[in-house]
Amino acid sequence: YDVLVIKMDLQEFLEIGSLLELYKNLLSEKQKEYLIEHFEKDYSLSEIANTHNVSRQAVSDNIKRGIKLLNEYEKKLKMFEQKRKLRERLESLEKDFRLKVLENIMDELL
Repeated sequence: YDVLVIKMDLQEFLEIGSLLELYKNLLSEKQKEYLIEHFEKDYSLSEIANTHNVSRQAVSDNIKRGIKLLNEYEKKLKMFEQKRKLRERLESLEKDFRLKVLENIMDELL
């Protein structure tokens, strides 16, 4: 069983998937491929290593560096946080629609 997955709970796994969606084009091609295969296609580290003819350790190291970069990008750019806050505001608006609240949300986006 892959150690990387064991150390990560479901919430962290989902968050990395979301960060990957936002920032994957800022990663190296190798990191992007490994992270997509691991987080989106659910490949094990061994499967990724076999596919790319590299060691499991090389895959693990690249994924760890990629995750670190994704977190650094989020810390600086905060796109995931902004998206999460917007979603919360829209969900509350859906429950209690008021035109003024919608206008405020739209003004903040522009």
